[in-house]
Amino acid sequence: MAVPKRKTSPSRRNMRRSHHALAANSYVEDKDTGELRRPHHVDLKSGMYRGRQVITPKDA
Repeated sequence: MAVPKRKTSPSRRNMRRSHHALAANSYVEDKDTGELRRPHHVDLKSGMYRGRQVITPKDA
């Protein structure tokens, strides 16, 4: 069984974990409504996706 020869130092451990941080969510401004939405997601208010009506919009 493989066993580490030396203890991993805190510096090396933290350098390995430097890529584990979560990035902030990205938003784009919708062309039609001007509201922020996630890229590649359906606009839930209008029901549009890539210029097509995908779902029926919710009535407020």
